[in-house]
Amino acid sequence: MARYLNPRSDVVFKKIFVEHDYLLISFLNSLLPLPPDGLIVSLTYLPTEQIPNIPILKRTIVDVKCTDQRGRIFIVEMQIAWTSHFMQQMLFGASRAYVNQLTKGEEYSYLKPVYGLGLLAENFDHESDHFYHHYKIVNVDKPQRELKGLQFVFIELQKFKPISHAKRKLQILWLRFMSEINENTLEIDPELLAVPEIKEAVKLSEQAAYTTAELAAYDAYWDSVSTDKTLYSGRFQEGKTEGKREGTQEGRRAEKIEIARNLLAQKVAIQTIAIATGLSEANIKQLDKGI
Repeated sequence: MARYLNPRSDVVFKKIFVEHDYLLISFLNSLLPLPPDGLIVSLTYLPTEQIPNIPILKRTIVDVKCTDQRGRIFIVEMQIAWTSHFMQQMLFGASRAYVNQLTKGEEYSYLKPVYGLGLLAENFDHESDHFYHHYKIVNVDKPQRELKGLQFVFIELQKFKPISHAKRKLQILWLRFMSEINENTLEIDPELLAVPEIKEAVKLSEQAAYTTAELAAYDAYWDSVSTDKTLYSGRFQEGKTEGKREGTQEGRRAEKIEIARNLLAQKVAIQTIAIATGLSEANIKQLDKGI
């Protein structure tokens, strides 16, 4: 009997979706709001170093970046433990990818859309039962009017329920694969294996497909997740003892300052850092001067 590894981990996620572009194509086409005549046909992988590390839970994020035959850019992130910074990080990464398409003097008409896909192992929207959240830039008074360029989809895997829907069958099956397969899996539903791409992904999740070094990296990844969660929980509890509201706000501000310092060290523009962290440009200039 085959033993399986969790596809939400760094090692397995990348073996499936980075080493096999046709699996990522199927995955993205099923999950993103792409028109029928705008599906992804081919992909080219891009470096992912552009997204700065978050000081806390920095090892719980798995990211993949690629571009398709139309020049559209796709950024995929698997977030194991939710933090309030995740959406800011996604916005920062997608915005930077959008801006970096042009060199000085090039026309804005050359810009291609950027899509951010965030897969969340923990919930962030506790006021809704919906698991699929689609964000884009629209006119507040006339939502049908859209500023094209950036779109984001966040999927809360804990909320996902495999309800049958003919038009979204492939989406449902891919999300079942991402949410159901783990070390405790004994049998695979034949419905999953009926899709060639998902069948291949299941095979790539078998423990036998991994070297000793990869298995050690897999265990180390989950150890780091546990450690980071413990550290984050400890810092949060310390904040609570100092006063629920004041302590939490102070802790969040300290994290924003640490992120800003990291971005300054990477020579990121102050205006961009302000957007990514929510800090004022004046405060960031003070940090840059070491004040």
